[in-house]
Amino acid sequence: MRKTPPYRIETPRLTLRCYSPADAPLLAAAVTESVTHLLPFMEWAAAEPEPLEVKVERLRRFRRQFDADQEYVYGIFDPAETRLLGGTGLHARPSGSALEIGYWVRSSAIRQGLATEAAAALTRVGFEICGVTRMEIHCSVHNLASASVPRKLGYVHEATRRRLSYYNGGPDDSMIWTMFAEEYALSPCAQADFRAFDALGREMKTAA
Repeated sequence: MRKTPPYRIETPRLTLRCYSPADAPLLAAAVTESVTHLLPFMEWAAAEPEPLEVKVERLRRFRRQFDADQEYVYGIFDPAETRLLGGTGLHARPSGSALEIGYWVRSSAIRQGLATEAAAALTRVGFEICGVTRMEIHCSVHNLASASVPRKLGYVHEATRRRLSYYNGGPDDSMIWTMFAEEYALSPCAQADFRAFDALGREMKTAA
């Protein structure tokens, strides 16, 4: 049985946490800055600009889904939580024994290894706290920057599936990257530095 992920994760440079509706202005600033950067690969970016109230409702939905153990969407913040650097999440797979990591980084924070740092911590969380047997990362075949993250972390490019991703306004083929529990210990992810906290702010211990 998959365990609920942490509500808050701290890495050396980042704070990943469950969104609050009060984060809507920070999200709006990050997305507004990054629309051109996001449009080719994030279908939701085509709706920009959108009213702040729409983002408030979206963050409320993310929170409800987190609390209901359906989807686990995090904001990627600086340690002081005054700036949103991007978004990430753990998305449940139908089997119940796998989680998929998604991520995006605002345009002024790209090429700093932030997505790699966040994904490494979430990989550890998946295996050591949630107890899954497989982690996945999916991305468009055109998104070479995104594909570099699982490659660096020791994920295996298992397959390319047709029309499961998005690129420039239409469907695109998707690279499926996977890591199994027995492969995890020898991957760079196993060395990721992080602390994790539950909904009450209590530190969560890993299985390691």
